[in-house]
Amino acid sequence: MTSVRRGLVSRLTRRTVVRAKGFGLPARKVLIAVIAAASLAGLIDVAAVTPAGAQSFTYNPLPPRPKPAPVAHDNQMLVQATEVDYDYNNSRVSAVGNVQLFYNGTSVEADKVIYDQKTKRLHAEGNIRMTDADGKITYAEIMDLSDDYRDGFVDSLRADTADQTRMAATRADRSSGNYTVFENGVYTACAPCKDDPKKPPLWQVKGARIIHDQQEKMLYFETAQLEFFGVPLAYMPYFSTPDPTVKRKSGFLMPGYFPGTTNTGFGVEAPYYWAIAPDMDATFTPRFMTRQGVLLQGEFRQRLIDGSYQIRAYGIDQLDPGAFAGQPGDRQFRGAIDTKGQFALNDKWVWGWDGVLMSDYYFFSDYRLYQYRDPLGSFLLLPTEALSQLYLTGVGNRSFFDARTMYWLSYSGNQGQVPVVYPVIDYSNVLNYPVFGGEFSYQTNFVNLSRDDAKFDPITTLANTAGLCTTVSADPLARTPSQCLLRGFPGTYTRLTAEAQWRKSYTDPIGEIWTPFASVRADAINSSVSNQPGVSNFLPVGDTQALRLMPTVGLEYRYPFIDVQPWGSTTVEPIAQIIIRPNETYAGKLPNEDAQSMVFDASNLFSVDKFSGYDRVEGGGRANVGVQATTQFDKGGAVKALFGQSYQLFGLNSFAVKDEINTGLDSGLDKPQSDYVASLSYSPNRTYTFSVRSRMDEQTWNIQRFEAEGRANFDRWSVSMIYGNYAAQPELGYLTRREGILTSGSVKVAANWVVTGAARWDLEANKINQYVVGAGYVDDCFVLAANYVTSYSYSAGTTPPVLSHAFMFQIGLRTLATSTGSSSSGLSGY
Repeated sequence: MTSVRRGLVSRLTRRTVVRAKGFGLPARKVLIAVIAAASLAGLIDVAAVTPAGAQSFTYNPLPPRPKPAPVAHDNQMLVQATEVDYDYNNSRVSAVGNVQLFYNGTSVEADKVIYDQKTKRLHAEGNIRMTDADGKITYAEIMDLSDDYRDGFVDSLRADTADQTRMAATRADRSSGNYTVFENGVYTACAPCKDDPKKPPLWQVKGARIIHDQQEKMLYFETAQLEFFGVPLAYMPYFSTPDPTVKRKSGFLMPGYFPGTTNTGFGVEAPYYWAIAPDMDATFTPRFMTRQGVLLQGEFRQRLIDGSYQIRAYGIDQLDPGAFAGQPGDRQFRGAIDTKGQFALNDKWVWGWDGVLMSDYYFFSDYRLYQYRDPLGSFLLLPTEALSQLYLTGVGNRSFFDARTMYWLSYSGNQGQVPVVYPVIDYSNVLNYPVFGGEFSYQTNFVNLSRDDAKFDPITTLANTAGLCTTVSADPLARTPSQCLLRGFPGTYTRLTAEAQWRKSYTDPIGEIWTPFASVRADAINSSVSNQPGVSNFLPVGDTQALRLMPTVGLEYRYPFIDVQPWGSTTVEPIAQIIIRPNETYAGKLPNEDAQSMVFDASNLFSVDKFSGYDRVEGGGRANVGVQATTQFDKGGAVKALFGQSYQLFGLNSFAVKDEINTGLDSGLDKPQSDYVASLSYSPNRTYTFSVRSRMDEQTWNIQRFEAEGRANFDRWSVSMIYGNYAAQPELGYLTRREGILTSGSVKVAANWVVTGAARWDLEANKINQYVVGAGYVDDCFVLAANYVTSYSYSAGTTPPVLSHAFMFQIGLRTLATSTGSSSSGLSGY
């Protein structure tokens, strides 16, 4: 044993001094005895009694990079120090100078550490830095703990956790290995100021006592006050919150304020969160209202191995149903339930659902429930319907599948005019091998839907007031009255579409690019149109079966010319496209549910089929021609321009055929020579972006559609502006020219302060009809935001939309609470 211990002692340098009291032994024997006695205590690993790398420990308020801890045996304490002193008479071991101590995953650094073997207490003094196994760092001047760190006290304490929260106290007492009481404690989740660490943080909570229960993971504050920049703003005799390590814990959440209306009265919400299990939780949010009583709200959520789902329920036994006299809410009980979920079958397939049921269609809007809120709780979007659906989606490397059934719950009360889709199925695939040297793809679409009542859209003032839409025309050929549109037909509609496409590009020796393409599309259609008043003016009533076939062949030609200069390069590319196909059969005689939008501009000039959906298909021979030019500057920036026109070569022009909603009319394509379309974009650098899109009449060159957009992004601010000018489209219901400007911007006025705003200016009416103004502060520990918003909401029948004014406020203290509030009012009309 002696030879072994001499080997261990030889590791000590000449700077290390080891003293023993009560022995009259030579120095070398004293050193051996000290280490032998300490090792017999079973606490100190003799192999670790070596000097520290530095001569002294300098306090650093910022935690240094963690050092790899020495490997310790079970129940052994590793010590490194400049000097180790063993008092045999009193059974004490003292380590002085750059002391580093490691025990059970916890490290202690200090100027001096004394371990009493009799009392099993560990006493540390001077520049103490203790790091526990969870990453919590505690700074102190005096620390007295049991050797297992379960009990003791700390003076002049400051603690930094791995979650970037901080606590400080004049004294902390620890007992039972679970409770820590901080006297005159301070808690914050804000980082100290880099320039002045002594400066008060943005916010902090001071308490006469702060009790940390590590078993319950709770912080209890007694006689607490909330301070911002060192200034007290709120006093609380008592409050509690989960400690920063808790991600979810049962308890009451921050209360909320409901501004209410004259029908409901003012309200206060008191949410309670229940962490049922690691994979599920629930939130109960009763709302107490002065006029209608208690609105109960509950939400249950569960996450499973392959997905998650949630269920929300609402209910109220109204104290004063008469407040909604003449409205859908005039009933004793009102409520709703909604649910959604999504699950993965494997890495390529998911299925899920969304579902909503309500006692009456105006329940959500009367009580301003979740559908009316954005993720921040603001009343920004006021939808007119809720979607219930069941879906299955699969995504492959070159394929896509989606099947779903859909039911829209109307908030306007016109439920019979809303279709039920059961189902709609889409599948597309691009083969990963060439067919005749080119790319081959195919797609299918199947839809089946039904609607109870016709949805008419009066497009003139006379039709809106005189009810002309439901008047049956005496002329059976007059299927499209000029006063109305049929947005949705009553009856059942089924369509199956299958299409295959092929294309291949060739480049000849002089650089010309030739791209032949071909496709064939087939539609099998069955429609059953109910003979309701006025419907026969638009569609044949009764049952109709149709088989529509559309083969297409075409050729696209491009010949790029490239000019290279010292300042950059320019590419000018003439483009011509010829498409040959038969006429569209059953044009205007079949329901059109998914191809109701039609905007002709430079983006779809070279589209083979310019209709947006499947219910209409473009037919007849057509030529699309244009020229595209791109300039790329060597020092950055690019200019891209496109100008062109489309020509109906032969056959029936599908865009000139009237259907029940006049799709294609007034589009610029409804004549043999289309309107001219052009686009121009310029990006000089990453800061600025400008673009212009225009459609001009092919005879007069009058502007039919014009949009100009500019964006700029700088270090501190960004702005965008869109100007739109659209000619009247009386066939679509736009009787006058529309012109307006939409602007938005944000300015970073300080390091963490942002001011935002947006406005829409109707130039025809010469008024600003929508705007948003807001300001916010965001950093790593605090959120403050305020917004003033105007938006439109819609009610039942033909009542004009209501322009709502809302003010939203949000404040959040990281690890403590986030609270939102809002107030709103409404003005009828535009």
